[in-house]
Amino acid sequence: MPYIFQRGYHSALLLSICLFSCSQTVLADYFVYRGKDGVTWYTDRRLPKAKYTLIATMGRPTATVSCQGMSPSRLNQRAKAHASTIEQYSRLYDVDQQLIKAIISVESCFDKYAVSRVGAKGLMQLMPATAEHMGVHNVFNARDNLRGGIRYFSLMMQRFNNDTELALAAYNAGPQTVLKYKGIPPYKETKHYVSRVLDAYQRYTNPG
Repeated sequence: MPYIFQRGYHSALLLSICLFSCSQTVLADYFVYRGKDGVTWYTDRRLPKAKYTLIATMGRPTATVSCQGMSPSRLNQRAKAHASTIEQYSRLYDVDQQLIKAIISVESCFDKYAVSRVGAKGLMQLMPATAEHMGVHNVFNARDNLRGGIRYFSLMMQRFNNDTELALAAYNAGPQTVLKYKGIPPYKETKHYVSRVLDAYQRYTNPG
């Protein structure tokens, strides 16, 4: 079932995704519309042109507020608190733990209470439907969030034959979008996201 979220004059509400139904991945593009009343809507389905104007399709923004003024030393301090859990679930779901650290550093700067402007939450910035389908009951519980996020990224790696760039693009913009464009979607947000994560990954794998 598609989800639609309205953004009014207060804080941005939720951009949502629809995830796994049994073994089928059913994520859609993310659409941004403006209604005739001027209100902005984030949704995973197309809305009637008579009532809404399509502003953009997009990748999912990260929690930039959580990274403002973040120094490398402070980032490392935050990361240490979650190192053992990241290692545990990276081993369980067979993904590179340094890559997971890179994803988290870009998504939330290891802030377990991070919330993006479109409603993604926690360390790995899970959307509500993602959290539900991954069995995450408390997105602000670091262990629960990491388990769900690492599992989801592992599924993206499997879906795209261990192509890291495509898996990262799918984590940000949805696997259906990657399939649609047969590669990284032409969204500025997604291209920048993939580049930032890969840069962070290089720093984690080659700290010297």
